[in-house]
Amino acid sequence: MIENLTLPATRPADIAVIIPSTLRSSLARAVRSVFAQDFKGTIQILIGIDHTQNSRDMLQQLGQQAPAHIQLSVFDPGYSTSTRHGGLYSNHYGGALRTILSYAANAPFLAYLDDDDWWARSHLSSLRQVIGEKDWAFSYRWFTDRETGWPICRDEWDSVGPGKGINQQRFGGFVAPSNLFLDKLKCHFVLPNFSLAAFADGTGEDRLVFAALLKNHPWAASLVYSCFYEISTEVQNHQHHKTEFSRRKIHWVLDRAHIARIDALFRQAGAEPAVQAMATYREILKLNPYHAPSLKGLARALRKTGDHASAQKTQALADELADAFANSAP
Repeated sequence: MIENLTLPATRPADIAVIIPSTLRSSLARAVRSVFAQDFKGTIQILIGIDHTQNSRDMLQQLGQQAPAHIQLSVFDPGYSTSTRHGGLYSNHYGGALRTILSYAANAPFLAYLDDDDWWARSHLSSLRQVIGEKDWAFSYRWFTDRETGWPICRDEWDSVGPGKGINQQRFGGFVAPSNLFLDKLKCHFVLPNFSLAAFADGTGEDRLVFAALLKNHPWAASLVYSCFYEISTEVQNHQHHKTEFSRRKIHWVLDRAHIARIDALFRQAGAEPAVQAMATYREILKLNPYHAPSLKGLARALRKTGDHASAQKTQALADELADAFANSAP
């Protein structure tokens, strides 16, 4: 049974958002990023619960906060559909939830969001605009740090689409679920792959879905980095990520002691006059090129000193990251 936490829709929504969850605290951040979408249409959010001992109080609060154009519903069968917790489906992280909710969704287009990821405001609108008559579309993403919530850098090597990136030879490329946007009926036979695992550890359903989408399903890319993908320090230390962070001079990820240094420098810059503050902000950005508050502060200081061209360029990057920092706390 699907429980409606807001008024049930009387007709299909324009887009459905599927979120499998264990009700960890980051779910609120994910759902609120859907609430904040600039898409001019109706949205159905379907949250599926596979296995949890956490309180459902958060769900009631989110239901009360939902905008009028968004319907929020929860599917909790009371048991797990994953073999990890005694169910039948090999996907350890949600079992058959994404498949079930994809078919239950009362909308022609489907988007997926992991409960520890979140979206920029333009995510759904940019994907709906580019899909056209194609079967599916995808966005690009930012890597973000689980500990601080800070953006690390754009993902330019992993979830980058068909025929690209570090997954090109083995999988033909890759798109992560939180970046996908599907025409539900055109991708009808792709959806069961969400229930299955490609690997012995119960993971890899995303690879199976991507492989199915590559077969006679035309696609489009939004070209917008509109998803914020949270990764732990363990994942950051995978060699391919470490190599790419090093190439981009993302020093604070490779040496966590820089985090306290960045915080201290940012407080210092706030008390300095414009010219001095510019030097401090630039020192921060050498350690973390995507520290949005420092980018914003540097743009402000540049304007005060009359360098409007540099200020505009710096402000544009700060604006791109604004949604990341606005939602960084789970």
